[in-house]
Amino acid sequence: MSGSGDRLPRLLALVPYLLARPGIRIDEAARDFDVTPRQLRKDLELLWMCGLPGYGPGDLIDLSFDGDTVSVTFDAGMRRPLRLTGAEASALVIALRALAETPGVVDADAVHRAIGKIESASGDARPSGVVVHHGMREAAGTARTRERVREAIQARRALRLRYYAASKDTVTERTVDPMRLPIVQGIGYLEAWCRKAESVRLFRLDRIDELTVLDEPAAPPEAATPKDLSQGVFPRAAEFPEAVLVLDPDARWVAEYYPCEELAELPGGRLRVRLRYGDESWLVRLVLRLRGEAEVEYPPHVADTVRQRAAEALARSRHLAATSAG
Repeated sequence: MSGSGDRLPRLLALVPYLLARPGIRIDEAARDFDVTPRQLRKDLELLWMCGLPGYGPGDLIDLSFDGDTVSVTFDAGMRRPLRLTGAEASALVIALRALAETPGVVDADAVHRAIGKIESASGDARPSGVVVHHGMREAAGTARTRERVREAIQARRALRLRYYAASKDTVTERTVDPMRLPIVQGIGYLEAWCRKAESVRLFRLDRIDELTVLDEPAAPPEAATPKDLSQGVFPRAAEFPEAVLVLDPDARWVAEYYPCEELAELPGGRLRVRLRYGDESWLVRLVLRLRGEAEVEYPPHVADTVRQRAAEALARSRHLAATSAG
């Protein structure tokens, strides 16, 4: 078992580590990464499914095992220096600019120097959208929202938002006092004092449908302190209920996108994950969105709800098809 937040950095580090140590013993590599040999073998098995676009023979990372030792026989280009596309460079620049504006950064000058080097190397490319996380694209509208929010923060102006809350599948309107623009796991947020909730809230920029800069000052109360985002937007909370999902290979991204407390590899490339959720309707919608590529093992009442909702949707679709045919 290993947390998804720890596993991804380890997987990214494994290939260059093994390239520098051909024929290293698995137990020795496991000690260096502070995991068990069994967990490292699972990581190596997962690396076999990673590689270049196309993901066919000659595209995937290849490993050679000899007894208890391992070597990389094909690195899928991971030994070459990283070359950023214009979109990737823009995403990195956005993240660095947000970091430079975050209070408490030890060396903001170093961050600005890094921004300058990236912009120079990439030709200062500014595509209409930039990749920010898991292949998703920050649309031009979201980029405009980010800029308007930044201007409101600098001018110390309050904002009126029309916001879509995915966890409850609702749209609400609220007035907020903006505080900062954090980027967490590649996703941009507005952190603000919400006058409706009377507490600090995080709003995903890509879920702000409408934004109005008000002609009144932003005045968050003294109690409005920034949230600790070191563990992500959704830190593990023991009081939240647990769910166990079994993910098909194409749905494994869930384990990297959402915080999971435990992971277990299953035959056929499937993955069993244990996670906590704060809203049952959100969990049901997540499983339905995966379209049969995820199974709810626990809790059983959530599995029953998913089956019921899926059956209702299928019944409605059959009715619509019959109506169209008539």
